[in-house]
Amino acid sequence: MLPRRLFSRWCEAPGRLFGPLVSQCAVCHAWPAEAVCQPCLSRFGQQRPRCQHCALELPAAWLAEPDSRLSCPDCQRQPFALDHCLAALPYAFPWSGLIGRYKFARQNGWADFMAGLLLRQPAAVALLQGLQADDWLMPMPLSSQRLGERGFNQSWELAKALYQRSGSRAGLSAQLLLRVRHTQPQSQLKRSERLSNVAGAFAVEPLHAALLRGRQVVLVDDVMTSGASLLAAAKTLRAAGASQVSALVLARTAPT
Repeated sequence: MLPRRLFSRWCEAPGRLFGPLVSQCAVCHAWPAEAVCQPCLSRFGQQRPRCQHCALELPAAWLAEPDSRLSCPDCQRQPFALDHCLAALPYAFPWSGLIGRYKFARQNGWADFMAGLLLRQPAAVALLQGLQADDWLMPMPLSSQRLGERGFNQSWELAKALYQRSGSRAGLSAQLLLRVRHTQPQSQLKRSERLSNVAGAFAVEPLHAALLRGRQVVLVDDVMTSGASLLAAAKTLRAAGASQVSALVLARTAPT
C-alpha cells in the first residue's frame, strides 16, 4: 500500500490536468467528498442578496423585500451600464484560492463545478434559458499575450460549461468580441485607473457584427472587481447594435 503522502500526491497530479480531486474536499480536506463538500458549500456558498446591476452585496434584511430585483443606492441614482449582473460568490476565502488554482495553475477541470455554483441561482438559470436562438453567450476575451501566458481562457471554459449545463438555446462564441489591446491587469490598478486602462481594449469582429444587431448578449467572467472591463465590453457590444448586455460572474469583490 502506498504511504498516505505519496498516495495524495499521486491523486492530485491528474487534478492539475483534468480538474478537482473528486474524493477530497478542496476546502476542508474531508474524505470522501465532492470537489467541495456540502458542509463547506453550506458554510461558504450561501446565496446573498445582490444588486441586480452591479452585483454588489446588499444587506441581508433586503431578502425580505417583495421585489427580488433589487438595486444598490448607487445604481438607483445612476444604473450600472449592464442590464443585469449576477454573481454567485464573494471573492473571499475559500473561493479566491480555488479560483486562483483554476485560473493560474491551468486546472481548467474546475470549470464545470464552478458553472454549477452559478446555476444554483434561479436568476442565472432564468437569464440563460431566456435567451433566444439568435442571442449570444460569450466569454470575456483575453489578449493574445495573456492567453499565451495562461494557456487557456478561464472565462471561455466557464461559458462552455454554463452553456452545456443550462441547455441554453443561444449561440456560444469566443470570436465575436475580441480583445485588441493588451492591458495591465486590473487588479494592479487603483479604481480610478481601471476605466482608462481598458478604454479601446475591445472590438467586435467586423465581418460578423451584423449578428449582434437587436440581440441580447450575456457575458461570462470569473471575477468582477470594479466592473470596468465588463462595462467597456458592454459599450463595445451596444455600439455594434446589441439590444441588451448582461453578465454572469463567478465571484464579486467587495467595494474598496
